[in-house]
Amino acid sequence: MLYVVTGPPAAGKSTWIEARARPSDIVIDLDRITRALTGPGAPQWNHSPTASRIALRARYAAIDEALKHLDDTDVYLIHTMPSPKWLARYRRHGAEVVAVDPGRDIVMQRIQDMRAPGLQAVATRWYKQQAKAGYSRPVTRQASRAW
Repeated sequence: MLYVVTGPPAAGKSTWIEARARPSDIVIDLDRITRALTGPGAPQWNHSPTASRIALRARYAAIDEALKHLDDTDVYLIHTMPSPKWLARYRRHGAEVVAVDPGRDIVMQRIQDMRAPGLQAVATRWYKQQAKAGYSRPVTRQASRAW
């Protein structure tokens, strides 16, 4: 099964996955990939553009390969704001899309406390996208048809 976990930065997407994934499952998380590709002492959330670009390409490769193994294992994929094209691709593979959102105030406070300030713009964009789609309250959704 493919689980595509969406939500603003600092919403708890990784925590949602940690509560569900088994050790044998595949987890594709750009933050984890970036940390794995950077040296000791690299900042946890504010990576260089080069590290981010390399990690993104590694993520694409991991997605491509993982989609070939959905019969063998569950795949959990964090994709903050998948485009309609990406959502269509995931749906072709039977994805369950899960939106994790504890609410804008909580997310913005978490970003202020723990993350790079630039992620506030990403969170703002995520909430604008949700408003356009008609969602207005905190959710942890597990219905791909809602997307």
